[in-house]
Amino acid sequence: MSTYTIPVGPLHVALEEPMYFKVDVSGETVRSVDLTAGHVHRGVEYLTTKRSIYQNITLTERICSLCSNSHPEAYCMAIEQIAGIEVPERAQYLRATAGEIKRVASHLFNVAILAHLVGFDSLFMHVMEVREIMQDVKETLFGNRMDIGANCIGGVRYDLSDEGRAYLLAQLDRLEPEIDGIAKLYSEDRAILRRTRGIGVLPHADALDCAVVGPVARASGIAYDVRVAAPYAAYDKLEMTVHSRDDGDVWSRAMLRLAEVKTAIDLIRQCADAMPKGPTGGRERKHIRAGQAIAKCEAPRGELIYFVRTDGTANPERVKWRVPSFMNWDALRVMLAGAKISDISLIVNSIDPCVSCTER
Repeated sequence: MSTYTIPVGPLHVALEEPMYFKVDVSGETVRSVDLTAGHVHRGVEYLTTKRSIYQNITLTERICSLCSNSHPEAYCMAIEQIAGIEVPERAQYLRATAGEIKRVASHLFNVAILAHLVGFDSLFMHVMEVREIMQDVKETLFGNRMDIGANCIGGVRYDLSDEGRAYLLAQLDRLEPEIDGIAKLYSEDRAILRRTRGIGVLPHADALDCAVVGPVARASGIAYDVRVAAPYAAYDKLEMTVHSRDDGDVWSRAMLRLAEVKTAIDLIRQCADAMPKGPTGGRERKHIRAGQAIAKCEAPRGELIYFVRTDGTANPERVKWRVPSFMNWDALRVMLAGAKISDISLIVNSIDPCVSCTER
């Protein structure tokens, strides 16, 4: 049987961002894969040292589109640790609300792309149409559909009025039955099951070895979620279930994301019901003293970690982050080994990669 190498990328119809895969195949079967990154390196970590601590809130939000709220949230938490700033309780609930709104939109986007890659384009368009409900929520509450600008040092930039709360809950009531219908389709449709069950398997032991995070880890039986393991914002006051599955295949990762969408809807409702009155913080710009801190949050793709060091000047001395995709990339070597060429794009999409925030 002939053995040859297939170049996938850096520009490819199945890749949202530039990434180069050198795939060694035997016939139609993948034997090994070599990843070559660096195509969208922008030097953002260096840029943070050339902007003020407060300007970097805007910069970090533009590192990644689907996780755009998580980056400034983790950054603000690190600065608040250094400066000893206490975030008001209402702002903590508002941060959790914004994070879960972004999680719903992010997960639905990935699940929709899966349907497109399978060739089920009517399902792809349906999931994207359902996702528009949450996109409209973002535009209504925050004034933007992607970079919502919710976070600031010491609190949040937005508030939820009685009218906004009623609108949000009404949209969730529209969204929830649609998610149930989508989950039913993904769990029963033969075209979906044939292309995703048993494909791109990441066994539990390999998931531990690769130190994967987020839905990729939870779909391989690792029930780790920062919101429960190290609660931040208002998560210590909320009840939530950490979903996990044991099969570790493409289908399990999609179904886990749909389950997490339902959990996110429940968390938003809990926040709306329990949110106390009071200030939202962040109204004054305090001097940030010298120090260093680490903060982390559960971005839609998994654990996001920020390290910030300040020297008492207006600009930070060092800002560094470890993104979920950086940990999940390595697992592709396990997932792709033995797969068919036609499954490469499905498996890559199943880890929900973000090349821009990985390479920054």
